[in-house]
Amino acid sequence: MKAVEIEKCHSDIKKLREEMPSMNNSHFMDDKKKLTSRRDVPSYPKYHLSQETVEALRHPTFDVWQWEPNEMLSCLEHMYNDLDLVKGFNMNPITLKRWLLCIHDNYQVNPFHNFRHCFCVTQMMYSMICLCSLQEIFTQVDILILMTAAVCHDLQHPGYNNTYQINARTELAVRYNDISLLENHHCAVAFQIFSQPDCNIFSTFDAEAFKQIRQGIITLILATDMARHGEILDSFKHKVDRFDFSDEEHVTCLKMVLIKCCDISNEVRPMEVAEPWVDCLLEEYFMQSDREKAESLPVAPFMDREKVTKPTAQIGFIKFVLIPMFETVMKLFPQIEVMIQPLRESRDRYEELKQIDDAMNEVQKKKSENLTMGKKK
Repeated sequence: MKAVEIEKCHSDIKKLREEMPSMNNSHFMDDKKKLTSRRDVPSYPKYHLSQETVEALRHPTFDVWQWEPNEMLSCLEHMYNDLDLVKGFNMNPITLKRWLLCIHDNYQVNPFHNFRHCFCVTQMMYSMICLCSLQEIFTQVDILILMTAAVCHDLQHPGYNNTYQINARTELAVRYNDISLLENHHCAVAFQIFSQPDCNIFSTFDAEAFKQIRQGIITLILATDMARHGEILDSFKHKVDRFDFSDEEHVTCLKMVLIKCCDISNEVRPMEVAEPWVDCLLEEYFMQSDREKAESLPVAPFMDREKVTKPTAQIGFIKFVLIPMFETVMKLFPQIEVMIQPLRESRDRYEELKQIDDAMNEVQKKKSENLTMGKKK
């Protein structure tokens, strides 16, 4: 089943590659239909979660490729219930279902930044909450902010990153003044959805509490802009050795790092779960770089299909971004050693693959040189 799902993913990617260049990615806010709750569909087909699935959901090893959209929606609903966010904050269960349906409808059909990625990031946040016993440390409002920011963090992502938007001078770049423009857009869409009574899971909160939740979610979603990675991680490193859980600034910084960890956590998962995500990400990169070439815009080498390979794409990212960030978090939560070990194994595997690629390229180079020499003789 996993092989069939992955093959279907590859087929969908191929279809997307053919369709996306003709799509206009500038007018996301015009699609009012997607931002309207489906009042005629108060519930999605309920998928009964087995005890085995319920237990697996709590771990970083969870296989996110096995599930259809309605099953992922049921899993997300379970997470909110299991963390006591529904009863604890007196949420209307039907409102939660309608909100999740609206969230699903507002993730684009991209190779990488799609609803499955949303589910992947939220499940990793849930597993970190469980693994690190965060409910014993954070307030329930903090847990609600962490989970909801994870669900909303890439709403209406167009499949083309901030750099493309800025260079192409798109509507989003103009609207948000070239500053974290996609992340600002994700926040705006999230709160457009919350502004509808049928989708407002925060309706039981008073104005002051809602203001706190809104600010918390915005702060976390904006933190997922990788252009801010160094700034955020450096700030956390300065706090971690003298971390104070009673200090609001320290806690906010930790929450920002946690959502960043979850957002780019694919390599934490088992190899057979993680590797298809690399293919999806590279395909999205290649579609962007192909479009940039067609529009005579600058192309980043790591997104160019003629210059990047899977090993070269992953080695530096794992060594210099993922491992340092997770190792810093491990100073507070030693439990996440189980998440760091797969990163080291993935780094080693990609380095071996790169050595094989380099050796094959060297052989090919020598063959070409020998052919050239033979022709000259």
